[in-house]
Amino acid sequence: MATPDLLFGLRNNFYVGAYQAAINNSDVPNLSPEDAIERDSLVYRSYIALGSYQLVINEIDSSAATPLQAVKLLALYLSSPDNKETTISNLHEWLGDQAIGNNPTLRLIAGVIFMHEQDYNEALKHTHIGGNMELHALNVQIFLKMHRSDHAEKQLRVMQQIDEDHTLTQLANAWVNLAVGGSKIQEAYLIFQDFSEKYQLTSLILNGKALCCMHMGNFDEAESLLLDALNKDTKDPETLANLVVCSLHLGKPSSRYLNQLKLSHPDHMLVKRMASAEESFDRAVQTIA
Repeated sequence: MATPDLLFGLRNNFYVGAYQAAINNSDVPNLSPEDAIERDSLVYRSYIALGSYQLVINEIDSSAATPLQAVKLLALYLSSPDNKETTISNLHEWLGDQAIGNNPTLRLIAGVIFMHEQDYNEALKHTHIGGNMELHALNVQIFLKMHRSDHAEKQLRVMQQIDEDHTLTQLANAWVNLAVGGSKIQEAYLIFQDFSEKYQLTSLILNGKALCCMHMGNFDEAESLLLDALNKDTKDPETLANLVVCSLHLGKPSSRYLNQLKLSHPDHMLVKRMASAEESFDRAVQTIA
């Protein structure tokens, strides 16, 4: 008889972006030492997703297990631009250590950090061999960032062979469908619709549905979904970025959302693209003048 997966609910809350629910329901009894480390890793990653970097940095000390040390590195990396160089240097050092370098959580965090750095080849160096569903899902995200939906689809097929019904397989399927476009958008929408019926509505689920609506030209519905998401988290970067795009399509003012995004996430891709477009426009005006 298979032993029950005691962390199933906690993992699913984390995967769909229900971070506070993951934290609130983390007191799971009868965990093995290994499962307790995984539970703590998920809880601390949930705090990171909520922006509570300092709590994670303060609570994980130098005696903690490798997965927790890796999570602390992510908190340090995200907490301040001043920490980035030291964090990446430490990360390289740990990845080169034969005793811990192959730890799945460390490789996952490496993938996340190098993806943030937009160093996708370096990220794949540590994630491409997989090892668990999160690593496979991260590979899908990295390939999509590289505009290689063909490789993303291959990685998705690997996930489907392991467990077609897994939450991360379904999420990865939706991401790939969104990237491929066309008739696949409707399939992606149905996945997010299924999630919204099974789980509590999170920014991640609402943004997924909204993206599908925008691809299908339903900007009014998209706006409604995004405003629901904004009510749940006023600083979520994807919600703000999607609201900027949606508002432009609807002919509505978007400057407030863009200003919020600039203040809370100055390194966001949309902020950088808008700044680059403004500079190009200014240069063009100067040449005419």
